[in-house]
Amino acid sequence: MIPSNNADQWPPSPGYYPSSKFRSMNFYKGFRNLWGPQHLRMDNNAVSIWLDSTSGSGFKSVRPFRSGYFGASIRLQPGYTAGVITAFYLSNNEAHPGYHDEVDIEFLGTTFGMPYTLQTNVYIRGSGDGRIIGREMKFHLWFDPTQGFHHYAILWSPKEIIFLVDDVPIRSYRRKSDATFPLRPMWLYGSIWDASSWATEDGKYKADYRYQPFFGLYTNFKATGCSAYAPRWCHQVSASPFRSGGLSSRQYMAMRWVQSHYLVYDYCRDPKRDHSLTPECWG
Repeated sequence: MIPSNNADQWPPSPGYYPSSKFRSMNFYKGFRNLWGPQHLRMDNNAVSIWLDSTSGSGFKSVRPFRSGYFGASIRLQPGYTAGVITAFYLSNNEAHPGYHDEVDIEFLGTTFGMPYTLQTNVYIRGSGDGRIIGREMKFHLWFDPTQGFHHYAILWSPKEIIFLVDDVPIRSYRRKSDATFPLRPMWLYGSIWDASSWATEDGKYKADYRYQPFFGLYTNFKATGCSAYAPRWCHQVSASPFRSGGLSSRQYMAMRWVQSHYLVYDYCRDPKRDHSLTPECWG
């Protein structure tokens, strides 16, 4: 499968590799199954979760965090996966039902011969509940994510959220105001589920259970930072060479390159959106 028309182009080196700075964690020490326990198993240090016509599955970190670096190496299923979401994300939806915060990495399933879409999203104080106000940026990838494990990560600090793929920053979401930034503690989740109503070309293609089961494989878990129980002076982790955070010039260059070659949707550039609801786009 050829991921995109730019398949032979790879981003420039970011010059810094935050995934190498944080220790991997044992799945069972850091997480617990949340739902679909019969659809989760360990395979050679990798966690497999899968969706079939009876259920999907999900897991959740034992501890909540108020900032940190959160990563996992993930391998996706090839073939027809339309309607299926494989996700790795931060959320406090159980602590604040109907008024929650969320930071998403979601892989939107696809049809034969078409690339996966990686969707990043941020919800703040209920913007993912009821009347949805998403802050989606969607990307194709410069590799085939079904052919091996690649590392996907979220760096959440009090100033900024950075999304990374194999240590290459692909998106920075800055704290421009308290109203548009998640500040309450969140847990780390992984899940696979049926989102046929919207996942693939806005619901045009649905999950087809003739191709079940649909698998997502996760390994090399990292969750380092300030837990919700840490003292207020807990030191914030960084995804750059600078202790204070903020991307280096090489990291910014790599991010701009990815966005110019592989970005396929940006909510701030969508003329159909009501941007009075997303003031960070113009503020």
